[in-house]
Amino acid sequence: MDGNKISIVTHSSGFHTDDIFAVATLSLLLEKEGKGYTITRSRNMEIAEKADYLVDFGSVYDPSIKRFDHHQEGGAGKRENGIPYASFGLVWKEYGVDISGSQTVAERIDKMLVQPVDFVDADPKGMTLFESPVKDLHPFDLGMIKILFAPTWKEDILKIDETFLTLVSYAKALLSRMITYYSNEVEGEKFVLEAYKNAEDKRLILLENSEYPWLRVLPELPEPLYVVYKNIKNDTWSIKCVRDFWSYKARKDLPESWAGKRDAELEQISGVPGAVFCHNARFMAVNKTKEGILKMAGIALNS
Repeated sequence: MDGNKISIVTHSSGFHTDDIFAVATLSLLLEKEGKGYTITRSRNMEIAEKADYLVDFGSVYDPSIKRFDHHQEGGAGKRENGIPYASFGLVWKEYGVDISGSQTVAERIDKMLVQPVDFVDADPKGMTLFESPVKDLHPFDLGMIKILFAPTWKEDILKIDETFLTLVSYAKALLSRMITYYSNEVEGEKFVLEAYKNAEDKRLILLENSEYPWLRVLPELPEPLYVVYKNIKNDTWSIKCVRDFWSYKARKDLPESWAGKRDAELEQISGVPGAVFCHNARFMAVNKTKEGILKMAGIALNS
């Protein structure tokens, strides 16, 4: 280890998604602070004891001395929802707000990324995150990193440390992008809430920009059924159904007769000039003008 740089130490040999992201989180923290650092993988306790940050190794969880392990007897605690902390969660709990600059952003990243990673590593008994309705079909998740990138029986085991550092770089890029994404989302939600506040009929929310992040905000409000917005890329207007954030079930579908129809046929069936398209699943439709899409919205509301 370089005595002039901050040392991050984690265990050697096999890696898991939680230690990859824990090290990535600390790397982002130190880069934000303008500090140089080294990353060392070792099971040598003398090296571990000298580390500035020790992650996923050492059987100690104590943020005051920068120790973040969860393998000790009894683990390192659980969240209120029952998901135990793994090393990623422990590091993010301590530094997530500092790195992201926002409690709200840190909480969203914790829910979207950190908790699922911790869940897979901690393997809480009697709990499952996903139940697939199709036998032997499961979502591809970041837990596959340890399987896909670990050396196979035909590959050089000695390159595992190099692979780990490559994955840390990937994890840093992903975390950085999530921070940008959720920071912008939180800022944009203010415009959505303002549009809701100003709406005469709160079943229909009008947005002047298609990029405003309404998908998380409007389902939390009781009245909205549809959102109408201008497509800034092609100067058309769209209507979309408000649905629960984690499902495709709309509060109210668009009229059944519109499903899959386009152009002149949709104009004739809807009775609205400028109609362009209605998705076959009836969750969205397009019109050439604001006036046209608002007419379609009125029909949908009263159908």
